[in-house]
Amino acid sequence: MNSILLVCREEWRFWLRSRLAASAAVLMALVLIGSSLHTLVHSQAQTARREGLQQQAEANFMSQPARHPHRMVHYGHYAFRAPVPLAALDPGIDPYAGMVIFLEGHRQNSATFAEATELSSLSRFGSLSPAFVLQILAPLLLIVMGYSGISRERERRTLILLQSNGASSTTLLAGKTLALLAVVGLLLVPLLVAGAALVFSRDESLLALLALVGVYAAYLTAWALAATATSALLRGSAASLAVLLLVWVLGVIVLPKLAADTARSVEPVAGKIASDLALMTDETLADGHNTADPGFAALTAQLLDTYGVDNIAELPMNIRGIVSGAGEAASAATMNAYAEARMTSEREQAARVDNLSFLSPLLALRRASMALAGTDLLHYHRFLREAEAVRFSFVQSLNQLHAEELDYADDIKRSVDVGAEQRTRVNASNWRLLPQLQFSVAPATERVAAAVPMSAMLGAWLLAMLGLCAFASRRMRP
Repeated sequence: MNSILLVCREEWRFWLRSRLAASAAVLMALVLIGSSLHTLVHSQAQTARREGLQQQAEANFMSQPARHPHRMVHYGHYAFRAPVPLAALDPGIDPYAGMVIFLEGHRQNSATFAEATELSSLSRFGSLSPAFVLQILAPLLLIVMGYSGISRERERRTLILLQSNGASSTTLLAGKTLALLAVVGLLLVPLLVAGAALVFSRDESLLALLALVGVYAAYLTAWALAATATSALLRGSAASLAVLLLVWVLGVIVLPKLAADTARSVEPVAGKIASDLALMTDETLADGHNTADPGFAALTAQLLDTYGVDNIAELPMNIRGIVSGAGEAASAATMNAYAEARMTSEREQAARVDNLSFLSPLLALRRASMALAGTDLLHYHRFLREAEAVRFSFVQSLNQLHAEELDYADDIKRSVDVGAEQRTRVNASNWRLLPQLQFSVAPATERVAAAVPMSAMLGAWLLAMLGLCAFASRRMRP
């Protein structure tokens, strides 16, 4: 063990003397610390902004004067998606998914105003978040610092001297790898510190944070092992650097893009316009504004029979509100079916990318990181479902007011009778029926469970790199 620590110490002494390694390490540290501070401040600002807009939307709805309940159905409401705490570390798909939905009767609108639409084309390449730095740039630092670990000793003829003094190949590899693992530990410090701030300030789970740090540790450790093994297997430092850079280009840039394009080709997702056209032509939809629509004939007959009357005007409630509620329930069920079908297609497309994670550890890391942070596709779907629940609840509450508070005779002539129009306005105090949207991240245990498959894939990559190091140890020659 002392020999391994000695090799590790000497490697660090070399890095401190090397301008390239020292400059790269300092630059990476500055970028990582800067990105952590920037995303923390940006996330807090976005949270405050969206919560403020949500409160303003609710205040605007509550402040409306006395109106006909169905007017308020079409007046609508807004639901804003505030960033979850760990989005400050890994924004995931949040910048590309809509942050606000307009909620109204008879329709399920798309989430709009994605943050990425406000950025320039260059900015869309990738936000400078801690996740981006650790996923894309940190492996480059490990390559720069580790590509010549063993090959440098071979080129300087010091490898023979070390081995003649009793330093085995395993000892040398372990010492060089330990030095790189110390770099990995330092890279994870800003992530851990920023995450701790979120745990204490935003009520985030410590379990989710530790799991997030763990998957990044596994990812970077795999790169450190790959750098050391490559340096041991190839005789020259130049060849080692060239191979490692090629592996980085393929594993970080080319293969993830290829996997995403393949998934889109194999598992295409219908666009919003195509889905809306299919929904509009669905024969199961009935017109909730028309009490004479054949789709409500059975409902009308049942009400007449239940209350023992011959005419809808004699019913103790307003049939127009009843029909509106029934139509909304039927249309919501149909719209939910289309929405769930689309979400299923999106999840299947994402699963296609997951299935290709054996091509690159970055694919596995991204999926696990977004799941743990709560910024993945499943959490976006969670927001859509919660927003729909709010929409349906407030629309149906207004339809109930329509049925119970308005006189049918006034309701049918309110467009031609000023007095009837005034009598069909309900008191503004009724607008307080609006439910509040409290979108929150899934419990930490659920997020950890969702990240298990891709975390296992990262573990497989780590074992593969350990195997490569063991192979390099047996094959290493002076």
